[in-house]
Amino acid sequence: MMKFLMMMIFMIPLCFLKNMFWMVQMLLFLMMFLFMNLMISINGFSNLSFMYACDMISFGLILLSIWICSLMIMASDNLLKINFYVNFFLFNILFLLIMLYLTFSVMNLFMFYLFFEGSLIPTLLLIIGWGYQPERVQAGMYLLFYTLFASLPLLMGIFYIFNEYNCIMIYFLKFLNLDLFLLYISMILAFLVKMPMYFVHLWLPKAHVEAPVSGSMILAGIMLKLGGYGLLRMMIFFNQINLKFNYFWVVISLVGGFYISLKCFCQIDIKSLIAYSSVAHMSLVIGGIMVMNYWGFMGSYILMIGHGLCSSGMFCLANINYERLHSRSLYINKGMMNFMPSMSLWWFLLISSNMAAPPSLNLLGEISLINSLLSWSWLSMIMLMLISFFSAGYSLYLYSYIQHGKYYMGLYSFYSGVSREYLMLLLHWFPLNIMILKVDYSMIWF
Repeated sequence: MMKFLMMMIFMIPLCFLKNMFWMVQMLLFLMMFLFMNLMISINGFSNLSFMYACDMISFGLILLSIWICSLMIMASDNLLKINFYVNFFLFNILFLLIMLYLTFSVMNLFMFYLFFEGSLIPTLLLIIGWGYQPERVQAGMYLLFYTLFASLPLLMGIFYIFNEYNCIMIYFLKFLNLDLFLLYISMILAFLVKMPMYFVHLWLPKAHVEAPVSGSMILAGIMLKLGGYGLLRMMIFFNQINLKFNYFWVVISLVGGFYISLKCFCQIDIKSLIAYSSVAHMSLVIGGIMVMNYWGFMGSYILMIGHGLCSSGMFCLANINYERLHSRSLYINKGMMNFMPSMSLWWFLLISSNMAAPPSLNLLGEISLINSLLSWSWLSMIMLMLISFFSAGYSLYLYSYIQHGKYYMGLYSFYSGVSREYLMLLLHWFPLNIMILKVDYSMIWF
């Protein structure tokens, strides 16, 4: 695990050399394939080194992080064209990747907290430094204060555990059964805000709308997964108390998911719509983790990977349209089928994956989550039915609104998609729909 960290650290000087934009991206792809070939033990932690280790959950999420970061560089070709602080941008992405890699691979709870919060800094810099509207500062503040406010209790909780048990290694804590209400709340609140759960989700759409394409990709692709990863790790040692309180979280996330799905129909900004749909998907993940059963854990993990690829791809598409039309409004992005028929196919493929059509990972994850929630209570069927139905509804609404109809007459010039963009979309869509062939890996590591 250490060798990949070293590889990333030694890539940092490359960021500051001239004409190294694509070189950094190629090295990230190389690292991705090297990491993919690691021998991972399915039933426990492997590749142990100093403080790092890798099990199945970490492995999938680290792979996703490297993949999304290399695609972020690919999507940000515009910065290279206008030469807008490209070197600092590359450094920022690499720093963010190092933080994420460490968050997913450290075994020490305090270190986990450190890197969990550390990943916030480069994201904030991305939004404030490369965002489009002046409101980006406000969006950055929202992101910072929501996340930091909820994270301080987590730090206190970690210190309390260390004080009581003299150990904060994740591997050994799984033998504990902490039946303390305040500790329970303080340990999971940070992750619920990061997910984000309904009621504390307000920072997400704001941050997405103001962020540049790379910021949106990393927010949707990895940042929301940090919350899920933290919950998957923490829930093990709150077994007993979670069984008392889980109905509360499940009800909030299911009803919230339904409300958010309705909210998607009111959006007129493409990015905002995709961001709200992320909240709806993550509400299912929270439900699946909170009911504490096998199907729920598996389903939430698979849906996190699937959603990371799918949502990131949809933000790329929104940005491709934005680069052409300089607007993200649904009223102006109309009749795109006339202009970019091939791009229309990619819109269709990614939106169909977003509404959990086969053979995407989203389908598999949602089936597992529905299975787990129904085994917990058959009443959850009502909300699940509504969420699934409206999820298809707003996805079709987005697609048909953008692609069909009469295009806006104010467009005076236009150019079709370029091969870089098609490759970028293929690299989002291909793993999303091919990985279902090796689903046994995602389903049997427990």
